[in-house]
Amino acid sequence: MPIAYISHDECLLHDMGPHPECPARLDAINDRMLAGGLDMVLQRFDAPQAELDLLRQVHDPDLVDQLLRRTPQEGLVWLDDDTALGPHTVAAARRSAGAMELAVELVLTGQLPKAFCAVRPPGHHATRTRAMGFCFFNNVVIGAHLAQERYGLERVAIVDFDVHHGNGTEDLVADRAGVLFCSTFQYPLYPNTGVGETAHNVVNVPLPGGSGGAEFRTAVEQHWLPRLAAFQPELILVSAGFDGHQADDMAGLNLVDADYAWVTHRICEQADASADGRVISTLEGGYALRALALSVETHLKALLGE
Repeated sequence: MPIAYISHDECLLHDMGPHPECPARLDAINDRMLAGGLDMVLQRFDAPQAELDLLRQVHDPDLVDQLLRRTPQEGLVWLDDDTALGPHTVAAARRSAGAMELAVELVLTGQLPKAFCAVRPPGHHATRTRAMGFCFFNNVVIGAHLAQERYGLERVAIVDFDVHHGNGTEDLVADRAGVLFCSTFQYPLYPNTGVGETAHNVVNVPLPGGSGGAEFRTAVEQHWLPRLAAFQPELILVSAGFDGHQADDMAGLNLVDADYAWVTHRICEQADASADGRVISTLEGGYALRALALSVETHLKALLGE
């Protein structure tokens, strides 16, 4: 059965100038989908624009209003050293959140079992009160919120294999009933969070720089999979960051395409066991364009069961 592939042209308009989080990321992925033939088995959808009320349910309304107020007519407004608002940024971020909203609808109403949101800007560094780390709204937490509040799920798991810790996701879901958050990431590395004592529903597994597939797979097998099996999620949401690839110079892990296929298969096995196969993945990091495109292709093939 095909999976939903949700994106929007407005996601290409957000542009922070010479910056690793650039529009070419989505172009590279789309080109690979066509070249590799995957486009034939993906059901494409345009992402809607998330309503501001939904964003204010997950984030502090002051954050949403501040981003709207500070949006420039031209040029860039820098929120921190890494993250800038341009004229089209909030529109793109609303499409990224809206992609997750549509994905949750498609999957939880039984139209399709799985979905991938090919969107930017990413989301997992956005906290309740702050946009940071290239991120403005936390797409994956918006998905968890909708699954619980709109569709009545009792147990939603979020898994995050981006090379950077999803500090925003942890900030938003720590101690939230019915949500389990499992993550692997390089440490020390931006944002230098995710170590030490944490909430009972958070499973952080920091990996030292230089770690490769063996260390990553051991972390998932020993820490994620037992907690996921015990939790029995009804839906699994994936923060799919591919910047741990050995070709990506944003960090220092040495993962390869096969590692992303492996972890995706493990996620799908748990989804088959407890969630009627329901998995929704949204793009986070990944900045070496060829490696990103190939990794996404591998991830999507695994979601398709290949």
